Amino acid sequence: MPDFTSKVRFVICGVGHIGRRHATLVSRHNGAELAALIDIRADLQPGLAAEFPGVPFFASLEEYLQNGPAADVLTVATPNGLHAPQAVAGLRHGLHVVIEKPIALHKTDAETIVHTALQTGRLVFGVMQNRYSPPATWLKQIVDEGRLGQVFLVQLNCFWNRDARYYRPGGWKGTQALDGGTLFTQFSHFVDLLYWVFGDIANISARFRDFTHAGLTEFEDSGFVTFDLVRGGSGTLSYSTAVWDRNLESSLTVVAERGSLRIAGQYMDKVEYCHLDGYQMPELAPTNPANNYGAFQGSAANHVQVIENVVDTVQQRSHATTNALEGLKVVEIIERIYALRPA
Repeated sequence: MPDFTSKVRFVICGVGHIGRRHATLVSRHNGAELAALIDIRADLQPGLAAEFPGVPFFASLEEYLQNGPAADVLTVATPNGLHAPQAVAGLRHGLHVVIEKPIALHKTDAETIVHTALQTGRLVFGVMQNRYSPPATWLKQIVDEGRLGQVFLVQLNCFWNRDARYYRPGGWKGTQALDGGTLFTQFSHFVDLLYWVFGDIANISARFRDFTHAGLTEFEDSGFVTFDLVRGGSGTLSYSTAVWDRNLESSLTVVAERGSLRIAGQYMDKVEYCHLDGYQMPELAPTNPANNYGAFQGSAANHVQVIENVVDTVQQRSHATTNALEGLKVVEIIERIYALRPA
């Protein structure tokens, strides 16, 4: 029988914006314990020591794996291109692994994570916290219940601001090797939502443009993608980080056999329209506010539910809400879209 009284011990690798959030939430969770922090930036150590007293700091994952205290879970919150090798190293060390989005930048690397988890008997959690937002949970439920009937059209819009305040010279963001592209770093949450609710896509076509990010990034800032849903119906994904000054919206519009709906707001945080045959829209719980990074904002701050799910799953009281196979599928869909970018 699992020991529900012992705390789940976390090691956080990469203590930037998101990694620090993970560390804070773990330290506050009654069933979790922060065992160690890892980051290559030694200048972070004094501040982290003050914020998390007594928690040891390591300059690399390799150093921790060789000399660090015992733990149960490795959280990988480093630049995207490092996620897969670090996750595999953690799994081979006998740790369960939590991987910030995306779990990898290539399908083959994501497959290596899945195979290593199977070989080692460890769990892998992909951080797709937008699934916990009340409008997303509601949408998944009504689709699974068949209330929409056949889905005809799905329109996904992601229009955010990511300018020179975000893409800093010399940083990893904006590089092909460590960032991977706008869909990976900014909008993979919404690709995950598309797949989670409506299933796989096929017959993809796409156009890519770079309006304002020359010299800031090595890839597009905007794209227009059309596709068919494998289950029937068609869709579009329009996205941009060229919006001036601040985020505009993230929205999902669905036209279906038994009605239409639209989830919108800057972070897809409210149901703006719902007209379904024989259905009364319930009052949903409020969505958590967006992650605030100063000059720019990110998706809803639902990481607390992610930590809760990891603790419960490791202690065998629940199951992973986003497993490695689903994380792999998101990577594979984005890779198929990006295969259409001109060389």
